[in-house]
Amino acid sequence: MRETTNMAVSSTVLSCPTMLGRIRSTAAEMRTLRSGAKCQLSTTKPSKYSSKFSTDVQLHESPQALFDEYLEDKSRVFKAMFPDKPKSYRLNEEEWRIHMSPINFLFLTARPVVDMRIRCKSNDITRVLELNMMKWELQGLGQVMEQSDFTLGVQGALYPDRGGRHTRLKGRLEMNISFVLPPVLAFVPEDVKRSVANAILTGLVDSMKHKVIESMLADYNRFKNERKTHN
Repeated sequence: MRETTNMAVSSTVLSCPTMLGRIRSTAAEMRTLRSGAKCQLSTTKPSKYSSKFSTDVQLHESPQALFDEYLEDKSRVFKAMFPDKPKSYRLNEEEWRIHMSPINFLFLTARPVVDMRIRCKSNDITRVLELNMMKWELQGLGQVMEQSDFTLGVQGALYPDRGGRHTRLKGRLEMNISFVLPPVLAFVPEDVKRSVANAILTGLVDSMKHKVIESMLADYNRFKNERKTHN
């Protein structure tokens, strides 16, 4: 019975020029609205937020296993910095692809996949480990947000400072995010957006500040013990 009724309705619509014209007009209006929303989205000024932190901890350096020597093994340093990222893998001599922990963004959950470059540079005094995000992708957004509507940037440096009585491990890290909300979320107040952005940045920064530094120092201690064993 339901199938017969649907066929009858379809037949009536197709045979009625006035009704068919209204349907075509409505469809055209919907396309215009979607096009207008895209144009409006592309001209909307993105909300930008940033966070910085610096670290300064004592480094118990050994003359037989200098921290500079430890930094030369970039593959080992990477594994020490990101020990809980089993899906990470090396792309080339300096870059790794990392599957980061999910980010909760309002009612969305995105899974960042980033390409991180690790370089070890030398100056006149010491070696400096540079960290830069080269490329990123947010998986899981579906059709709600475009990739271009959300940007994430990370850059930092880490180095041993031997200027005082004791060697210090010093570093800095800067993270930036910017995003443009889709039209359906245009009503979200600025303080709510700022709160969400700060939560994302705080989570990423805390992870880098504690897990990475602590994990790297622990691995450096293993590096020193390995040198003692071989010597």
